[in-house]
Amino acid sequence: MVSSMQKLGKNPESREDLATSAPPAGHRAATCPRCDRAFACGVGADRATPCFCVGYALGAERLAELRAKWSDCLCADCLAELAAHPERAA
Repeated sequence: MVSSMQKLGKNPESREDLATSAPPAGHRAATCPRCDRAFACGVGADRATPCFCVGYALGAERLAELRAKWSDCLCADCLAELAAHPERAA
């Protein structure tokens, strides 16, 4: 599976990527509150391509659970894991 950072040409294991360079236009530097990885978040961005997160089918209940537990966006790897394994706790 290709993570959002890999799509952006970044190594998802390297937190220095966002610390040493600005995120792509229309994104903000973020840290996933679930796994503590740095990633480029595109939620609320005024651009033609929506953020990677809209591509994950999580369902209304799961989204509500995530919003209740986390105050910020999750990275693509965490969203992919939670979408693939709905029985797992967030």
